[in-house]
Amino acid sequence: MRKTVVIASNNAHKAREIAEALDFPGWEFCTLRDLGIASDPEEDADTFEGNARIKARAAREASGGRAVLADDSGLVVDALDGAPGVRSARYAGEDATDAANNAKLLDELADVPDAQRTARFMCTLVFIDEDGSEEVAHGVVEGRIGHAERGEHGFGYDPLFLPDVFGGERTLAEALPQEKNAVSHRGNALRALRARIEEGA
Repeated sequence: MRKTVVIASNNAHKAREIAEALDFPGWEFCTLRDLGIASDPEEDADTFEGNARIKARAAREASGGRAVLADDSGLVVDALDGAPGVRSARYAGEDATDAANNAKLLDELADVPDAQRTARFMCTLVFIDEDGSEEVAHGVVEGRIGHAERGEHGFGYDPLFLPDVFGGERTLAEALPQEKNAVSHRGNALRALRARIEEGA
């Protein structure tokens, strides 16, 4: 049976990663843009799961009740009491660039020693099926924040984030895309979601 799943995002890289991770027989993925739908709800929850659910419900309504998948993710830095957290994309302001966000993070951590620069990327996925049933999955990758941007492959905070799984030697932006997907917070969340969907099948 064919199923169209609407991804509540217009990020082509994210859409491709999701489609590859959830390659169930008969499933097709499309973005809001693919359907000519505009959906930009206010993400005013104080958790990643809350914001992902806001996006999923808005996309479901806008697409006429189709199956939808939304994610929310961000960087949680221990020395900053969990900031930037749900404001990761807007850390340096509402229309902040990646460069501005990274510059602010480095500035905030300027006097923080390596041992206290622990951080993690977190991702929550909310999948609402055609019948309205919901599955939620979480993914995390632990690491620390470096002192300068390194690498050409990533985006966002990737050039500053040194994952523990790389021995703290390389940033996420220094990893090839397939390497990153194998260890990333979104990759981990997608693997967890796939397992939950398979359990319920």
